[in-house]
Amino acid sequence: MSKPASDFLIIGAGIIGLTVAYQLRKRHPHASITIIEKESDVARHSSGRNSGVLHAGFYYSADSLKARFCVLGNGALKEYCRHKKLAINECGKLVVAKNEEELEQLYELERRAKRNGAPVTLLSEEDAQKIEPNVLTHKQALWSPSTATLDPTSLCATLRDDILSKNVTGLFSTRYLSASQNTVNTTNGTLSAGKIINCAGLYADKVAHDFGFGRKYTIIPFKGIYLKYKKNHTDLTTNIYPVPDLRNPFLGVHFTKTVDGAIKIGPTAIPVFWRENYGFKSGFQAAEAASILYHEAILFLTNAFGFRDLAFEEVKKYCRTYLINLACKLVKNVDPAGFGDYTAPGIRAQLLDRGTRELVQDFVVEGDQHSVHVLNAVSPALTCSFPFSEWVVEKYIEA
Repeated sequence: MSKPASDFLIIGAGIIGLTVAYQLRKRHPHASITIIEKESDVARHSSGRNSGVLHAGFYYSADSLKARFCVLGNGALKEYCRHKKLAINECGKLVVAKNEEELEQLYELERRAKRNGAPVTLLSEEDAQKIEPNVLTHKQALWSPSTATLDPTSLCATLRDDILSKNVTGLFSTRYLSASQNTVNTTNGTLSAGKIINCAGLYADKVAHDFGFGRKYTIIPFKGIYLKYKKNHTDLTTNIYPVPDLRNPFLGVHFTKTVDGAIKIGPTAIPVFWRENYGFKSGFQAAEAASILYHEAILFLTNAFGFRDLAFEEVKKYCRTYLINLACKLVKNVDPAGFGDYTAPGIRAQLLDRGTRELVQDFVVEGDQHSVHVLNAVSPALTCSFPFSEWVVEKYIEA
C-alpha cells in the first residue's frame, strides 16, 4: 500500500538518522519528516552498543571531517545532555606510552590536538599519577580533560522522544526492501519522499547501491566486545588508552570508565563474516556472508593495510586471559580475577574502498537531488553526530 509522500524520508534510526531528523526539524519546522527502522526501537545496533565515550578530537588528521566535527560535537552533546538531564561522567582520559617509539606517537597526538583545537596536556609520569595513581606509562602521558562518557541508549531514546514530539513520524519494525529514485519499498508498504536520506549503518552501502551511489565501496564488519570489571568501581577514576596505531581506525584495548562509574576493558576489532554476526548464527544471510568472505579473503591474502596481521591479533582477543593481559599493561594494579561478564557485542560498519583495498578512515557522504547516503559514519560518529548531521543537512539535503 502506498502512503502519502513525505518531504524527507530517513532510513535508519541510529544516532545519525535521529540527529539528521533533529536537525531537519529545527531548520524545517513545517516539513513532513518520516524515519523508518527495521527494528522495534531505535539504536538496536552500533549506536546502542558502543562504548559511550565522548571523544575530544585529537586522534584525527586536521584535514578530516572527523577533526572538524569532533571538538564541536563533544560540546554540543554535553549541552544537549545537560538540557535533557542525561547523566555524563566527565572523567577525562589518559593516553599512555609503553616505550620510546610510542612516545613519539604520543607527541604526534599532541600536535594533532593543537591543530584540531582539542584541549590536551602532555604530563610527566609523576603528574599523570596525580590524576590516576594506578596509571602505568613510559615517561609521559597525554591528558584529555574533555573526554567523557554517557549512556548511548538513553541518549538515542531521548532523541527519539524529542523528534516524535515534534511531529516526526517514526515507522518501526519497517524493513527497507528496495528503492527507485524517490520511492522506497518496505515491509510496511511503499513510501515516497521529496528527498530520501540513507542512514542505514551496517547496510548503508547496500541501500546506496540501489540508488547508484557508493559503487566503489563495501562494508566490512568488525565485532567489538567489552569485558566488565566486577570487583569494584574504584580501581580506576579515568579512561586509560594506549597509543593507537594511526594506520588503522581502531584505538586498541583500553579501560573505559562508564557513565555510572563502572570499569570495562576492550574493545576487540575482530573481522566477522556477516553484518549482524553477533553470535554463531544470529543474523546469518548466505549471500551476504559469501560477499564479505570474498573481500576478507582478498585482504587476508594480500595483507592489505596489514589486515592479515590485524585479523590474527584480534582473534586472539577472544581469549579472555589475553584480553585482560593487554589491558593490564596500562595500569599498575588491577585484579585479573576481578573481571566478570562481557557486554553485548557491537558491530562496527567499516567502509572498504574496493579499488585501493584500504579501510576508509573518514566520513563519506554521497548524493544528488533525490537521495543522500551516509556511507561511512564510524567512530567518533556518536561524538560528532550533532554538527555532522547539521553539515549533511546543509551540504547535501538542502543544497
